[in-house]
Amino acid sequence: MRKKLLFILIYTVLGFIALQIPFRNIVGSQVNFTLFDWFAPISGAFLGTGLGVISVLAMQIANLVFHGAGSIDKASIIRLFPTLFGVWFFARKDRWQLVVPAAAIILFNVHPFGRAAWAYSMFWLIPFLVWPFREKFLVAKSLGTTFTIHSVGSVAWLWAFNLPANVWISLIPVVILERSIFALGMSAAYLLTNNVLGFLSTKKLLPSGIKVAKNYFLKI
Repeated sequence: MRKKLLFILIYTVLGFIALQIPFRNIVGSQVNFTLFDWFAPISGAFLGTGLGVISVLAMQIANLVFHGAGSIDKASIIRLFPTLFGVWFFARKDRWQLVVPAAAIILFNVHPFGRAAWAYSMFWLIPFLVWPFREKFLVAKSLGTTFTIHSVGSVAWLWAFNLPANVWISLIPVVILERSIFALGMSAAYLLTNNVLGFLSTKKLLPSGIKVAKNYFLKI
């Protein structure tokens, strides 16, 4: 147990470091996407869903504390939660997960600005479309995960900041590129982490209870 707690602590610190490496700005805020958005959603696959969620939440809270009270605003608080749903989606195969994008579609279209940009919410059909393939193709699982995260974040952003419909429409091509990069980055992060942990397990350095997928070991 001591080794496992130490491993989780190291994993959380690495996630905190990833939070300090910006990727791109989130439209309408001073908040950035970071390398954390590639690595955090895969946490539950290795730690288990519950510990994965706790670890990712701890990374984000530590980041807020590190940057001080001046960094805490509505946008940063909203930013805490979408990735947690991604951890759940990536780690488990539970049909209840599809309630999240379904609810997001409804909540987006209930808002008058969202209803005027209804096409934007069609992105959240992707988790449904890739669901049958998520156990066969890592990219399919990553696509479902990143669009689940996107659905939660977008709905929260809409209701918190009331971005007008023309902004959402203009973001459609951006989302296509951005989420494709996230899905590929998440898949690469999973392969890298899984193989590093697999190597550690062969050296008897991996605590019990940490999960690795042998079918994703690279043959080197």
